[in-house]
Amino acid sequence: MTITEKILATHCQRKEVKPGEFIQAEVDFLYGNDITAPLAIEKFREWGADKVFDLEKIALIPDHFVPNRDIKAAEQCKVLRKFACQQKIKNYFEVGRAGIEHAFLPEKGFILPGDLIIGADSHTCTLGALGAFASGVGSTDLAAAMITGKVWLKVPSTQKFIYRGSLPRWVTAKDLILYTIGDIGVEGASYQAMEFAGETVSHLSMEGRFTLCNMAVEAGGKNGIIQPDKVTFEYLRSRTTKNYRVYQSDPGARYSQIREYDVSCLEPQVAFPPLPSQVKGVSQIDHKPIDQVVIGSCTNGWLGDLRLSARVLKGRKVHPEVRALIFPATVSIYLQAMKEGLIEIFLEAGAVVSSPTCGPCLGGHMGVLGEGEVAVATTNRNFTGRMGHPKSEVYLASPAVAAASAIKGRIAGPEELG
Repeated sequence: MTITEKILATHCQRKEVKPGEFIQAEVDFLYGNDITAPLAIEKFREWGADKVFDLEKIALIPDHFVPNRDIKAAEQCKVLRKFACQQKIKNYFEVGRAGIEHAFLPEKGFILPGDLIIGADSHTCTLGALGAFASGVGSTDLAAAMITGKVWLKVPSTQKFIYRGSLPRWVTAKDLILYTIGDIGVEGASYQAMEFAGETVSHLSMEGRFTLCNMAVEAGGKNGIIQPDKVTFEYLRSRTTKNYRVYQSDPGARYSQIREYDVSCLEPQVAFPPLPSQVKGVSQIDHKPIDQVVIGSCTNGWLGDLRLSARVLKGRKVHPEVRALIFPATVSIYLQAMKEGLIEIFLEAGAVVSSPTCGPCLGGHMGVLGEGEVAVATTNRNFTGRMGHPKSEVYLASPAVAAASAIKGRIAGPEELG
């Protein structure tokens, strides 16, 4: 079996499972945010449930429209707060104490290899970087799991993606996943597990691995997953004392497809609107003026992303016709960025630094685009109207490309800065 199949088999108390089978599996951890969890709470009450299945295996994290953008957002967050209090849920994290859910939970050791994780947000797949099965679900499924501790799933088939070679300068995990989605399309892994492997992946930091798994859903994937190794274990060493089980795919595991890539000549990638699959190398892009740059989100708001952005921006200025917005993914990342002087670099360059929020990524607030405006973003989606007006445009790129574009006032790679 593949690593995904082994985890699912264990969680439904079976020796094996096969792609296409329907199972009911036990959940190790589940979570929701200020958009999705209120709907789950409504259903929870509608079904007459009295209490959640486990006070410690549920997290509620307001992170989308926070700090509250308006009265409706405030009411949504209030639903979470009151429910957590009534149920005595231990893992409710108020604004200023957490950050973006998909970055905060692994940072604090809630996610372990071999776990089965569900979250009422499509980018729950991020957490597969730790060797867990992690997948987004709807609010109704979240409600059912809050009551029963179980989730209903169809076992996905698995595609394996093997990356070979060393990444060239300025090329990152974001470029790997954009290039991959550009190759297979936004439905190329529809309801399949995307298993990432190869020497290139083994040399990625945990942050890079999170970025890789984060956008599995943009290829239609059910989950992204990476086999745990010494990088994983080192990441977990200071974050948890709990025991966990490490799974790996069998040598004879069956894959729906195996794709191999030599990345030694890969250049920074940019996805054109309105799909993450419309990808070009940055050197192939003609002069394209921009109005806004967004660096952050659950995809690229990690400390390493901020460090990379600061390398590009240090001693330079954001173009006078561009606004640059930077969003650390968690409070801890923000604090460390301050200690390292990164925030000072950003402010001196003319950028704005915000508290952790998903706001600009989904066009919620703190970065909404007007008609005809163009943005380069390190986020994960560039659908029509994703960040604001239906006639605005979003180009997806790495933090290095986003920072260089902020300086040049057009889509540009960091190599252009000398």
